[in-house]
Amino acid sequence: MKLKFITGISLLLIVLAASCQSDEQMEFNRYYSGGSVIYLAHCQNCHGEKGEGLQALIPPLTDAAYLKNNKTSLACYVKNGLKGKITISSRTFEGEMPAADDLSPIEIAKVLTFVTNSFGNKTGLINLQQVQANLEKCH
Repeated sequence: MKLKFITGISLLLIVLAASCQSDEQMEFNRYYSGGSVIYLAHCQNCHGEKGEGLQALIPPLTDAAYLKNNKTSLACYVKNGLKGKITISSRTFEGEMPAADDLSPIEIAKVLTFVTNSFGNKTGLINLQQVQANLEKCH
């Protein structure tokens, strides 16, 4: 009986905690959790489970300063791929990241929210409107 009572109280507290989240936090959580699934399917094979990259071949996703400084270009990198030299964490990488042109803008927003808030990064929500605006500026 005590176990049922404790379980019931625990569930009630979880429901109350979830209902106390702001709309912004719930939106962030939706983007972040959806992005984790997309990262697993499209990015993890090259960038690694922890965003560590692959030695000198594939850059890590752990450099918060790089991600923050290039935030408006990230959607273009995902959508169109990336060729040539790139310097991250004082290391130069040269290769080609394939385009993920099969991802929709909302999927790009979700995976970018996940990446920019994982692996030691804390950038906040990158929403659909931001990604759409950034994709319009791709060259």
